[in-house]
Amino acid sequence: MIGKYKIITLCGSTKFKDEFIAVQKRLTLEGNIVISVGLFGHSGDDELWTESTKEMLDDMHKRKIDLADEIFVINLGGYIGTSTRSEIEYAISAGKPVSYLVTP
Repeated sequence: MIGKYKIITLCGSTKFKDEFIAVQKRLTLEGNIVISVGLFGHSGDDELWTESTKEMLDDMHKRKIDLADEIFVINLGGYIGTSTRSEIEYAISAGKPVSYLVTP
């Protein structure tokens, strides 16, 4: 298939690493360009984890939302943390559609 692909940025707690990978695969196979997180800080990627790193990663993720046509929230069990809530609000303020793994 060659065509215009929707760009979707994944958002959610990085403790849901397995779900991020599964959703990324599914959305890719459905013909979407998927932008995900660069590190899974709550799932063991803590080698460079400092407050300034978290601040940088949070800002980078908002830039990823800027690039996207919409966001997809990985909210296993309905969980939405502070950072993810901020990303959802950011996406909505930019007029981006928001989809959820679990309907809130």
